[in-house]
Amino acid sequence: MMNIEQLLRTYPRERGILPEAYQKIYTKHYLENREGETKASNLSKKMEYWLHRMVAKTAAQNKKTLEIGAGTLNQLDFERADIYDVVEPYQELYEKSPNKVFIRNIYSDITEVKDEMYDRIISVACFEHVENLPAMIRSCVLLLERGVLCISIPNEGKFLWKFAYTMTTGKEFKKRYDLDYERLMKYEHLNTADEIEMILKYYFQNVKRSLLGINKTFALYRYYECRIPQNIDKAL
Repeated sequence: MMNIEQLLRTYPRERGILPEAYQKIYTKHYLENREGETKASNLSKKMEYWLHRMVAKTAAQNKKTLEIGAGTLNQLDFERADIYDVVEPYQELYEKSPNKVFIRNIYSDITEVKDEMYDRIISVACFEHVENLPAMIRSCVLLLERGVLCISIPNEGKFLWKFAYTMTTGKEFKKRYDLDYERLMKYEHLNTADEIEMILKYYFQNVKRSLLGINKTFALYRYYECRIPQNIDKAL
């Protein structure tokens, strides 16, 4: 396994281009998956409640919150805050969400956030997608005011996670579109759970991990609470 210095040099990562057949159904599939509109996605959505509830444990009405990768704004089904900002580049995901009324600011990229400090920064099933993950996490550190970074992620790169999606969403995807779901997953997930953990530990002294499973290999999801920043002055 790479050490942290070797890992950091692998960023930024390039996603590449999806074949046209995948592009045609991409947004439709994503929205159906997020909203649980098919049999497999409904099961997946119920399992993902764990991701949302773990993040929501640190919520409080008076905590100024920034959510990264807010998607369809479904984290707001689990929590509320007086000030709740989000980072989400794809407008089509949230434009029809009834939870938009609870949002103060919507940014398309974290670099757009100016003159703000937050009590907590949160993210649900997003960090595995980020092309320049070290830069993203460093930006989070700079926006936290003695606060906490809370993220939940799929256990990408481990046996149980791949087995679970292959036997559920993967089979349904193949049946509906006659396309290989693994191709879509490789396009979507640029960072493994272990890589995310390593980078979190590089930028935070105190990183607490919880698992939905027995251990890091036999788990579906992971949750992290990160406090006490470090290494923010080092060049990326």
